[in-house]
Amino acid sequence: MKAQISLITILTTDVPKMTELYSDVLGFKIKSESPNYVEFENDGARFAICSRQIMADITGGNSSFKEVTKGQSFELAFPCASPEEVKRTYDELIAKGATAFKEPTSMPWGQTTAFFADPEGNIHEIFAD
Repeated sequence: MKAQISLITILTTDVPKMTELYSDVLGFKIKSESPNYVEFENDGARFAICSRQIMADITGGNSSFKEVTKGQSFELAFPCASPEEVKRTYDELIAKGATAFKEPTSMPWGQTTAFFADPEGNIHEIFAD
C-alpha cells in the first residue's frame, strides 16, 4: 500500500440533499452520478458522496455503515485568497443553504477562518492565510 489518499467519500442517508450542497452551494461539478453515489470533479484526491446503504451492501451487509454517527469525524478545508474572500464566501454559502457554524474570525496563528456544516452535520472550514 502507498501512504496516499486517493479518494474521499462522504457517507450519507440523503444523497440528493448532500449532492445539492456540494454541487449547487459549494460549486463542485458532478463527474458521475447514480441514485446512491455521486463523484465530483476535483484536483488531487477523488471526491464522492455515497449512501450508507450502498456501503453496507458492498461490504457484506456491515450494519455499521447504516448507523448515523454523531459528532465530527472529519473536516474539509477550502482555501480562499484573502480574509475578505473568506467573509464574502461564508455569506454566500449561508445564503445558499449551508448551515452557519462560526462566522469569519481572525485566528491567533494568522489565518482568517469560518465554519459551516453540510446537511449531515459535518463541519467544514474556509480559510485564508
